[in-house]
Amino acid sequence: MHLTGTPLSLDAKRKSPLCFVSHGHSDHIARHESTIATAATLRFMAHRLGPVREPREVPFNTPFELGALRLELLPAGHILGSAQLRVTRPDGRRIVYTGDLNVAPSLTAEATVVAECDTLVIESTFGHPRYRFPPRAEVLGQVEAWLRMQLERGAVPVLLGYPLGKSQEAMKHLAGRGFSLVAHASIFEVAQLYAELGVPIENLRCYDGRVEPGEVLFFPPHHARGGALAPLWPRATAVLTGWAVDRGASRRYGADVAFALSDHADFPGLVSYAKSTGAREVLTCHGFAEELAQALRDAGMDARPLGGKPQQLGLF
Repeated sequence: MHLTGTPLSLDAKRKSPLCFVSHGHSDHIARHESTIATAATLRFMAHRLGPVREPREVPFNTPFELGALRLELLPAGHILGSAQLRVTRPDGRRIVYTGDLNVAPSLTAEATVVAECDTLVIESTFGHPRYRFPPRAEVLGQVEAWLRMQLERGAVPVLLGYPLGKSQEAMKHLAGRGFSLVAHASIFEVAQLYAELGVPIENLRCYDGRVEPGEVLFFPPHHARGGALAPLWPRATAVLTGWAVDRGASRRYGADVAFALSDHADFPGLVSYAKSTGAREVLTCHGFAEELAQALRDAGMDARPLGGKPQQLGLF
């Protein structure tokens, strides 16, 4: 997406002259000529892509100017450093782009701030009514109970989670509960960055091909297939994903069980957030955009989905 009348793109996947990057996940970053982002996001970008050319580090809740526009970054609660962007036009109209959003409390990400606005552009990854996640504490409790059961029966417990964000949150919780953790290098390296950014994770070491008795192994899903875990036996594997709500989710990931731990807001969370911003107009994007827009219209809001093809938003 590109904001008309400005050089600013939003989470562009291709190199852009100037881009706001909401967070450090690989599907939201690229080697831009100049990047507006939080300090944490810039660190995650550099870790994956190498040095960031012309970084513009912006703290949360610190308005700045871009031509005639007033911009401000607000926490999105998705992963460490994830941000929403609020743009205020000269006439006072406020437009918010959420990026990926999570409204549930997190151990490793800044608490979401409701970005009051007139026009809201909101992600809708889980924008279908069937995606209703149990309370986060309840899910983490289920994960903990499952791990203790596997350890008691002598199996190596393996948790599958993406290297940036979700794994660190689960590890932070489990370390606080006394578990000893070992993580694939891709997850361990990000955990080290979290520590440097003020979110340390204790009781953690890097996986070297062995798992000691009593340890819990964290592994990225895309590395778990192809025999990488074959030497570990007996083992039990669980995947941490919001898609656990769907039938057959564990099988799709090659896991024994799936737990609904997500770093995205679920359907009720998205609807509640949209209402709380006070937006007069809502544009839904990504995922179940049609379904979320319909639900918001049913709730009395002016909402419509953005198309899947690249397009320029007539916001300015």
